[in-house]
Amino acid sequence: MAAIVIAGGGTAGLAAALALGRRGHRVRVLERGDAPPDGPAVESAQRWRRPGVPQAVHDHILNALGVRMLRRHAPDVLDGLLADGARLLDLAAAAPGGPAEPGEEELVTLVARRSLLDVVLHRAAAAVPGVSVSHRTTAAGLLTAPAGPSGHRVAGVVADTGERIPARLVLDATGRRSASRSWLAAAGLPVADDLSGPSRLHAYGRFYRLRRPCGPLPGPLNRGNAAGGIWGHYSAVLHPADNDVFAITLGALPGDRAMAALRGAEAFTAACRLSPYLAPWVEEDAAEPLGPVRATGMPPNVLRGAATDRLRPVRGLLPVGDAACTTDPMFGRGLSLALAHAFGLAELIDGRPEADDRLARDAAGLAERLLRPWFDKGVHDSRLRVRQWREATGAAADREPARPPEPPGPPVPPVPAGLWAAATAAAAADRAVWRGLTRIQTSLATPAEVFADPAFLDRVRASEGARPGPAAPEGPRPPTPAELRHALTAREGG
Repeated sequence: MAAIVIAGGGTAGLAAALALGRRGHRVRVLERGDAPPDGPAVESAQRWRRPGVPQAVHDHILNALGVRMLRRHAPDVLDGLLADGARLLDLAAAAPGGPAEPGEEELVTLVARRSLLDVVLHRAAAAVPGVSVSHRTTAAGLLTAPAGPSGHRVAGVVADTGERIPARLVLDATGRRSASRSWLAAAGLPVADDLSGPSRLHAYGRFYRLRRPCGPLPGPLNRGNAAGGIWGHYSAVLHPADNDVFAITLGALPGDRAMAALRGAEAFTAACRLSPYLAPWVEEDAAEPLGPVRATGMPPNVLRGAATDRLRPVRGLLPVGDAACTTDPMFGRGLSLALAHAFGLAELIDGRPEADDRLARDAAGLAERLLRPWFDKGVHDSRLRVRQWREATGAAADREPARPPEPPGPPVPPVPAGLWAAATAAAAADRAVWRGLTRIQTSLATPAEVFADPAFLDRVRASEGARPGPAAPEGPRPPTPAELRHALTAREGG
C-alpha cells in the first residue's frame, strides 16, 4: 500500500499515525524535534526537551470528548496513561442534587501533563508495524503532479535533508504554524483565506507538586475538574495533573504593567492567595513549585482555509489538529479536538485507494461538523471576555498596544445571551440543565444541539418562573482590579 506522510509528531500527528497504522496503512511521521528519552514514561516525559512545542510546558486537560476518543479508538493509550499516574476526574462531583441518568458517566476529564500524553502516544504509534517516525526531519515543501483538468495533486514531500519522499497522501500536523500554507504558496497553488479571531489574553502558569500525596487535597475542586474561576477581570484556575502534580494558570489582558508582574514568583503567589479557592494550594506546607512562572501570549482562534471547501482543495493534502483549527486555550478544547479530528480523518481515509476529490470534500465536511462550531464559539466567547474585562479594568486596559482592525467574525453561536444566562442560573439547582451545559463545556455536544432539545428548554424556562427560594450562600469573592494590582505592585517594591 502506498505510504502516507504525516508532517509533525505532536498529539494530532501521532494519533493519526496510530489510527492509520492500525488500519494497515504504511505511515511515515516527520518530526523536527528529538525522540522522547528511553525509560519509564513519567521520567521520559520529564526529561523530554521540546523547543518546537513551547506550549507543552503549560497545563493541558483532556476533556470528555478526548476521553471518549481514547476509549473508542485507543483504549490501550488511556490504560497506559492511567497506569503512569494520570487520573479520571468525575465532573458529577460538582453537580447539583438529583438523579443521575445514562450517559452521565461520560462526563469525566483526564488530567495529565501534555508531555506524558505525547510520550504514551509516541510509544503506541511507533510500536505499530508499518509506522516509522523520523526525528530531526522536517517537511520543507511539496511534491506535486498534474491531475488532468482538475489541477494538481500532492505526490509527497521534500524533507529539509533534501530527501524526496513520495506519498499518496500528506497530512499537515505542524500545529499552529500550519506549514502547508507556505508549501502551497511555494508550489504556486491557491491558498484559501483563513478565518481568525484573537483571544487577546496573556497567561502565566506554574506547576507544583503536593507535599502530602496521600493526604486530603489542600482545597476543593469547585469546578469538578479544577479549582478557581474565570472572574470579572482576570482568570485564576488550578488544574490537577498526573502523579500529584497540579498547575495554576492566571490569565489577564495584555498592556497592564501591574499584571505583567505575574512573571515573578512572589507576585504570582500573592495573586493566588487573593484568588478564590487557590490560597490553600500554594502554602509552603501544601505544595512545592516545580519550576518558574512561564508567561505566554494566547494564540488566536483560527479555522484554516485549507481545512474547508472555500476553495477547491488540493488533492492529497489534509491538515489535522491545530494545523486545521485552533481555539482559545482558556476553554481547554484543543487536545480533545485534535484527537477527534485525527481519528475522524483516519476513518475517512481508510479503504480509499486514491486521495481524490471525494476525500477532500468529506474532510472539509468533517471540519465543518467537528471544528467550525467550536471555532465560532471560541471567537464569540473570547470577544465577550475581552469586552467584560476591559470594562472592569477601565484605564488599565487602555495601555494595550494599538492593533489593526479585526476582520468580520463568524456568526454568534445560536443561543441568545439571556437564554444562556437563564440556563447557567438553572444549572445551579437542576441536574438535567447542569448535564446539558456540561456536555457543551466538555465538547460532547454543541450549544445548538443542547438548546434544540425541547425538554432542556422546558426545564430552563420552568426554572425562570419558579418562586425564589432561600438565597444561596455567596462564594469567595475575587479581588477587585485595584486590590489585585496593589498586591502585585507591592511585591515589585512599589
